[in-house]
Amino acid sequence: MTTFVDRVELHVAAGNGGHGCASVHREKFKPLGGPDGGNGGRGGDVTLVVDQSVTTLLDYHHSPHRKATNGKPGEGGNRSGKDGTDLVLTVPDGTVVLDRRGNVLADLVGEGTTYVAAQGGRGGLGNAALASARRKAPGFALLGEPGYEQDIVLELKTVADVALVGYPSAGKSSLISVLSAARPKIADYPFTTLVPNLGVVTAGSTVYTIADVPGLIPGASQGKGLGLEFLRHVERCSVLVHVLDTATLESERDPLSDLDAIEAELKEYGGLENRPRIVVLNKVDIPDGKDLADIIRPELESRGFQIFEVSAVSREGLKELSFALAGIVGQARAAKPKEEATRIVIRPKAVDDAGFTVTLEEDGLYRVRGEKPERWVRQTDFNNDEAVGYLADRLNRLGVEDELMKAGARAGDGVAIGAEDNAVVFDWEPSMAAGAEMLGRRGEDHRFEAPRPAAQRRRDREAERDEATREYEGFDPFA
Repeated sequence: MTTFVDRVELHVAAGNGGHGCASVHREKFKPLGGPDGGNGGRGGDVTLVVDQSVTTLLDYHHSPHRKATNGKPGEGGNRSGKDGTDLVLTVPDGTVVLDRRGNVLADLVGEGTTYVAAQGGRGGLGNAALASARRKAPGFALLGEPGYEQDIVLELKTVADVALVGYPSAGKSSLISVLSAARPKIADYPFTTLVPNLGVVTAGSTVYTIADVPGLIPGASQGKGLGLEFLRHVERCSVLVHVLDTATLESERDPLSDLDAIEAELKEYGGLENRPRIVVLNKVDIPDGKDLADIIRPELESRGFQIFEVSAVSREGLKELSFALAGIVGQARAAKPKEEATRIVIRPKAVDDAGFTVTLEEDGLYRVRGEKPERWVRQTDFNNDEAVGYLADRLNRLGVEDELMKAGARAGDGVAIGAEDNAVVFDWEPSMAAGAEMLGRRGEDHRFEAPRPAAQRRRDREAERDEATREYEGFDPFA
């Protein structure tokens, strides 16, 4: 059974906002008690939080769909609906959040780091909150907004200072077991290590983490073996340690060719060219291994590598190696810029920023895009004429009608508010700009009773087609 997962696709959905309530206060001997509908509750958010006790994304591999709770609708008596409960998802330290296209949305490093993956919808206002001097008793309420939902990809990149890389069975797991308190699985067959192992090493006053990455082989950057799945775990390290097996039993292999092959894979993967590198000649406790180490050492030194001859069995050279790594890690930490406290930047909107745009599309449709118009459309109950009239008033006050006129729109032209896949399309009528004083009975709007030329022309064309169809069907060629 799989116990380690470092990449998952997750579908997150925030909670929907609760609908507002349209209610009138009813009490004996008080027939006009006024509106008392409460507001709907806010939908819950979906938030990712770093928890260092979590080391795998296995839970999300088995349950990839996560949804927060919805807000409750408002009720009469000025009772607001309950907010939805936020859904908190814990992820390992070093988790990267991407969208389906591979764009990085967040890099979660550090205990307690949070990222709101999906924001809950706003609750709709009740008619008590919509009442004003002009509209004393609204017969409608606003709908709750739907919660945001998206598909995201979570990738775990191990947060380690040192990464051990090399061929399978080169002795990486043995080294990390003697350098730290980690106890990885150790055996004498290829691909013993199936998951990255993490250990903590103390060298003097320096404490650093060291990762044992599953063995690499030629072609790992293209997906061969286990390399492609775990090469991402070396991206955050400060130093790369090449572990070379000087006592390999495979006749077609030697430490220099192993080093060249691993360097080629790291170069193909990209992004690791400037990392410091150390070469560790392992298994020098074996006579043949010691002889081979002495032979290849001059060649490695000529390439500029710092060389350490070590043995996980006899513990030879381990102290020198641990202190050398501590020195490199200390230099990397000193060179790293200090993290500053997050600064709150306020960017006020420009004076001439209307908050929406009006564009004329090729098919003659005028499309309105903007945060406020699209949110107001989502909150409107189109089964209630008064609510639609209230939407028209809000759009007019925002300046949408003026912009439509400037763009050349005329009465009867098609107007769409929102994106193509989820837009409200209607025939524009400038007369819709009338105020709320034209409201009649609750839930009605007299503006919708006026003749609409575009709609009437459409009905006339449909009537002509129906009449022609009936004449054709009643025609008898033998009469």
